[in-house]
Amino acid sequence: MKYYIIAGEASGDLHGSNLMKALLKEDENANIRFWGGDLMQSVGGTLVKHYKERSFMGFVEVLMNLRKIFGLISFCKKDIEEFQPDVVIYIDNSGFNLRIAKWAREKGFVNHYYISPQVWASRASRVKSIQRDVDQMYVILPFEKEFYKKYEYDVHFVGHPLIDAISDRELVDEANFREQYRLGDKPIIALLPGSRKQEITKMLHVMLSMVDEFSNYQFVIAGAPSQQYKFYKEIIGDKNVAFVNNQTYDLLSLSTAALVTSGTATLETGLFKVPQVVCYKGSNISYQIAKRIITLEYISLVNLIMDRQVVKELIQHDFTKENLSKELKNILDVEKRTKLFEDYYELEQGLGGKGASENTAKLIVQALS
Repeated sequence: MKYYIIAGEASGDLHGSNLMKALLKEDENANIRFWGGDLMQSVGGTLVKHYKERSFMGFVEVLMNLRKIFGLISFCKKDIEEFQPDVVIYIDNSGFNLRIAKWAREKGFVNHYYISPQVWASRASRVKSIQRDVDQMYVILPFEKEFYKKYEYDVHFVGHPLIDAISDRELVDEANFREQYRLGDKPIIALLPGSRKQEITKMLHVMLSMVDEFSNYQFVIAGAPSQQYKFYKEIIGDKNVAFVNNQTYDLLSLSTAALVTSGTATLETGLFKVPQVVCYKGSNISYQIAKRIITLEYISLVNLIMDRQVVKELIQHDFTKENLSKELKNILDVEKRTKLFEDYYELEQGLGGKGASENTAKLIVQALS
């Protein structure tokens, strides 16, 4: 069968690559054409567009790139029509994917969605269009199935793919890792400033202000695969901080604490059982718009899944050097760390165990058979 997969950003590339592997096990004759990244490309199939070409953050940035975005949407529609897939599979990335799904439904294509748009966070009215346009929805957060049930839309809870991605990885040799990056023997504090240039610029400056104060620790930046080191170097300046690229999981597995930009990385950090402070700061206009349409009490996946504050969130004006210093001291406190570890184990138990990609691939192939 022919599969057309549309993923965006580094996390979509990761989950898309694992889904592709699972699809190829279920259907050895699978012909896969996709929008994604390096990880998906390493599995096989045909890469149409890399996610780096449409990596825009915030309302202002999207508005500034509308012409390019609409051009990509038109190109995608044309490419789908030429390929004539048996199913179009969308992975998260709702701003782009829901527009394609509406068009694809009108054209008679079968639509499956893996990793739901966050309609539970804002604009729940989109559920109606999702019901109309999406044949099968595969959700990865336990509360999403109940959310959709309120709208009489039956979806599949398949578990969270990060469980597989983390448990299947090879263990890092700490001695070699420290030697390779000249880290010495100080405990490590990981800095995860995001993946887009706009957010890295805003987040990293404040994160780096901790380096001198916490001199008994080795700070290490987790570089995003989509960015080059010279971009980070301009921000780092003369700060005594190490840098690793595309090795975030190895870094987290060895870290004592982490400062993490809100997003999938907050859940990854939690699953590695690393105490963290969640940080976020966007442009003021984007923040004011988001504040009016997002109905959630929390922004980090850890707190959302647990439905209570497990990790501290420093958002927008609260994301200051003084507040970050205070919260970093808190998560380095032995007593507070013990409670956090217990919460992290509870978090993992609620995510449904291993097999999200395999579960989804089986359901997709069964639905098409």
